[in-house]
Amino acid sequence: MTIKKITQLIITAACLAPVLAGAQNRLIDVNVSQVAGPLPTTFNFAVGAGRANEGLRADWQQQLAEIKRDAGFRYIRMHGLLSDDMGVYRVDAQGKEHYSFQYIDALYDYLLSIKVKPFVELGFMPSQMASGDKTIFWWRGNVTPPKNYEAWERLVKALTAHWTERYGADEVASWYFEVWNEPNLDGFWAGSQADYFKLYAHAARAIKSVDARYRVGGPATAGAAWIPETIAYAAQHKVPLDFVSTHTYGVSRGFLDEYGTTGTVLNKEDGAISDDVLRNRKEIGASAMPTLPLHYTEWSSSYTPSDPSHDSYHQAAYILQKLKQVGTAAQSMSYWVFTDIFEEAGPRSSVFHGGFGLMNTQGIKKPAYFAYQFLHQLAPTELKNADARSYATTDQAGNALVLLWDYTHTLPDKINNQQYFIQDLPARDKGKVTVNVGGLTPGAYTLSISQVGYRRNDAYSAYIGMGSPAQLTRGQVQALKATATGQPSSRTTVQVGADGRYATSLPLRENDVYLLNLQRVQR
Repeated sequence: MTIKKITQLIITAACLAPVLAGAQNRLIDVNVSQVAGPLPTTFNFAVGAGRANEGLRADWQQQLAEIKRDAGFRYIRMHGLLSDDMGVYRVDAQGKEHYSFQYIDALYDYLLSIKVKPFVELGFMPSQMASGDKTIFWWRGNVTPPKNYEAWERLVKALTAHWTERYGADEVASWYFEVWNEPNLDGFWAGSQADYFKLYAHAARAIKSVDARYRVGGPATAGAAWIPETIAYAAQHKVPLDFVSTHTYGVSRGFLDEYGTTGTVLNKEDGAISDDVLRNRKEIGASAMPTLPLHYTEWSSSYTPSDPSHDSYHQAAYILQKLKQVGTAAQSMSYWVFTDIFEEAGPRSSVFHGGFGLMNTQGIKKPAYFAYQFLHQLAPTELKNADARSYATTDQAGNALVLLWDYTHTLPDKINNQQYFIQDLPARDKGKVTVNVGGLTPGAYTLSISQVGYRRNDAYSAYIGMGSPAQLTRGQVQALKATATGQPSSRTTVQVGADGRYATSLPLRENDVYLLNLQRVQR
């Protein structure tokens, strides 16, 4: 054997070593008669959107209706409800206050028409009520305290009373009212913590004065902060507090960077996201209000809408992994956000720019979209299951649906998300996964298999394959949409024998996602 051939063999072995080392034979063994309980649906309790004024756009509304159909989100939360572009508040030359809720009515009428309820975020400050001129984002949300807290309370009370008259008290009682957004960040709140608590107290009392049943909470902080302090303040001052809320993101540094210029790094720790949620749950348990609901009203892999991790096929497995780890520690995990129609940094010029959305501006579905679509397709009853990276479910007819994934952190050291996730990133082999389902009624079943992963329901990799064009033709949009429909990749008829057991093995790559749907054929 020549030196050249020996060298080639060494190189080949070195390249294969990481692949072989990561390969595994994994077993998911469940039985439809062994029930764990109802499937928790915290995953689609709520979803985020950029700002209220964007919700008046036809394409935004069309996308929300589509994702409501596919993922079943029940609430939506957004910034800027009280900002100047919603035309809510003005003071005339004589100093008289005027309220106008017409834009809010148009938005909320639409939301309720498609059975999506508001998770109301009260902010930002109308400029004529504000104590200063500090703003955030391209659309200039005012982040200063009110110059008169009584005026703020009057506005909140008037708006709450208006909703009660328009939609009925029973409907509004099913909503959630959250005061402000991330007041622990200077960019979002120009006041102190004490100023925020004062803002919260005035808003909470205004809401409760309309109807004591209405639910109000906060502090909607970044980084899972201020939960003990908020509860202690409410308990000491007898301020209404029906739930606590906060945010977390899966990067290892920073909190606010709408342009993505800092360079974010996906946290490789296994407890990223979930550790924050579990810590908050413990803090609540040790507080004066130990049973308060906990709502995460923002979460994602990264806090910047210029992070290509959001667009990558890795994101689908990431979402499922984090939701599984959190379990029921939070009452909701609201993904930030459903669409790239999102203008914190202004209208974006590129097709895929690392936006937060589950869909891009043209309505092309990202891999992350299908994590939520597949979760929504699961049956209502969860089965006992020792596998930490899957959900196994059944329905009253004894059918079985299994959602499984591999989550592998592939980001190399000393490189950031903005450098790594813009590349074509083929997935390496992880071996096989065997799904073994027992307790089935013997007979014929239809087995449908749906997938997300590299080049499977993966519009972003297809877009990179096009050369990452800055603009798309109508034909390119349709071609990319056709690569990401969420439809099953295979559908076959299988037989379950007298032992009531069916098993299948599937090839598994890094960050693959599978949904197996085993439905009995009705004769």
